[in-house]
Amino acid sequence: MSSTDLFDLLVVGGGINGAGIARDAAGRGLKVMLVEKDDLAQGTSSRSGKLIHGGLRYLEYREFRLVREALIEREVLMRAAPHIIWPMRFVLPHAPKHRPRWLIRLGLFLYDHLGGRERLPGTRTLDLRRDAEGAPIRDDFTTAFAYSDCWCDDARLVVLNALDAAARGADILPRTSLVTARRDADAWVADLRTKAGERRSVRARVLVNAAGPWVEDVVRSTGTNASRRVRLVKGSHLITQKFWDGPQAYLIQNDDKRVIFVNPYEGDYALIGTTDIPFDADADSVAIGADETRYLLDALNTTFKRRLTEADIVHAFSGVRPLFDDAATNASAVTRDYVFQLDPETSGGAPPVLSIFGGKITTYRKLAEAALDKLAPFLPAAGGAWTADAPLPGGDMPNADYEAFRAELALRFPTLPEGLRTHYGRLYGTRAFELLEGVRSLGDLGRHWGARLYDREVAYLRQTEWAREPDDILWRRTKHGLHMTAAERDAFAHAMASAESGAEPQLAH
Repeated sequence: MSSTDLFDLLVVGGGINGAGIARDAAGRGLKVMLVEKDDLAQGTSSRSGKLIHGGLRYLEYREFRLVREALIEREVLMRAAPHIIWPMRFVLPHAPKHRPRWLIRLGLFLYDHLGGRERLPGTRTLDLRRDAEGAPIRDDFTTAFAYSDCWCDDARLVVLNALDAAARGADILPRTSLVTARRDADAWVADLRTKAGERRSVRARVLVNAAGPWVEDVVRSTGTNASRRVRLVKGSHLITQKFWDGPQAYLIQNDDKRVIFVNPYEGDYALIGTTDIPFDADADSVAIGADETRYLLDALNTTFKRRLTEADIVHAFSGVRPLFDDAATNASAVTRDYVFQLDPETSGGAPPVLSIFGGKITTYRKLAEAALDKLAPFLPAAGGAWTADAPLPGGDMPNADYEAFRAELALRFPTLPEGLRTHYGRLYGTRAFELLEGVRSLGDLGRHWGARLYDREVAYLRQTEWAREPDDILWRRTKHGLHMTAAERDAFAHAMASAESGAEPQLAH
């Protein structure tokens, strides 16, 4: 690629907002490049609570517009990607000392009706002394409310948006950093550097700063100023063995009025979180603190009969939420809404940069749509909005019917174990037919690395999803790392490093 190549849009940041904007823009006929300094979704967008939800607790902060938009998007995204987004029931035990019953019931009534709920069941009241959902809950809780939201594989949602953007002509460049950018007549000149140290220069009519926790770093690299500020808040999660029966999740109230999600995860595990801790350190090195671990365990142990300790923790992870700084004194009260800063505000002058502050994974598609609408005066050749009714890669199932697709997958690959078919179906949707083409038995999948990881999937991820390092595959494109032993992870990492360096081609290509 020559330095004279001119893009309509250069998107900086390969999280959910950047990938969503790249996809939307490419589908409007624009020439798009996306650069990400690490792997896609390596930062915040693979470290969320993995939910597509309206945000029940945001109603307490009167963020009705945000909740309504998120609830509407919940329906849109279920249709777009039924393989990675599916319904989940949440049980909210009631403790009068935390919130009065009438307040919770009112909030759930609004939650059921604000967003035009179509496919999910509404709220119902549970008697924890009789209903099965009460079995793991301490006896001092007698009533609960069951309501609906959705589960989401967050990292795969990012990758699917990037795949769709690439299919529509976008250049997707993970492990490529923006070093500096400067205005030159009617375009930005951006200097880029890959992880391998290669340098290149590109031109773009518009620069989009979707760098999340690093948004202010990108502002500085452009030599511009931003009146908005990002507020970094750390959220940490624990993973333990699942300690209850049934498919339901739990939402528990803590003494500080925060809520903690306790969700089924990866079959036999539980995902527990999150915390809200002000954060002012390096976002690349974020990790859970001992105080956060105690906080989450204490919350669990005031609600559940099974008493959990640090010995029960299988894994933990932390992420940094790049929230718009609205000057709220409590980190939990900081808005999850998104805010744009456009410089300059009007067309006809210097080439613009659009910086994005805040946002949440549920509303990423609306954020992307709003970003392209805001940039419309600078991009007169762009087409109109189109993503509301478009499936994401693998989600093109008639009537978004995952169960019918699952039955077809079983019919076409009857010799594969059901758990393995479920893995392929959930991660890849209809793309699983491409991944498994020609497979008649387990032997056709190649070397087995542990858990449900085989060479066939490794090759597919390397060829089609920009996977280059072990963690790309073990923890982001899949969660095989959670199910493999340390020795199996080490063996795979060694083989992948050797294959990437060209020293020992031990992996399928």
